[in-house]
Amino acid sequence: MTTRWKRFYRKQMEDTKLRELVESELENLQLGVQIAKLRAAENLSQTKLAAKAEMSAPKISAMENKSDNLTIGTLIRVAHALNSRVEIKLVRRKGTKAGRPRRRRVKSQKPQP
Repeated sequence: MTTRWKRFYRKQMEDTKLRELVESELENLQLGVQIAKLRAAENLSQTKLAAKAEMSAPKISAMENKSDNLTIGTLIRVAHALNSRVEIKLVRRKGTKAGRPRRRRVKSQKPQP
């Protein structure tokens, strides 16, 4: 059964700019959600995690709620405080094709007079 909300959402996602914005925000939230889940699994409050990672509780809150502009170093500090490690991988976006690699142009050298 298709609900009004699902129809509305599908219609909105036809707008490429809006879809890119939504996908970008979802990507940002995924990392914050992972941090919050690991923190909960370790039975830590944001304040306790902040103390273990030697940073402020508002910084942990910001990471969980909007995790853009994080440095890898900060992420590693939080991961270590959560008895975890950081893994980074690049994943192709849905609906995109693999392009052929760009060829480097070689500048022709003009003879020196």
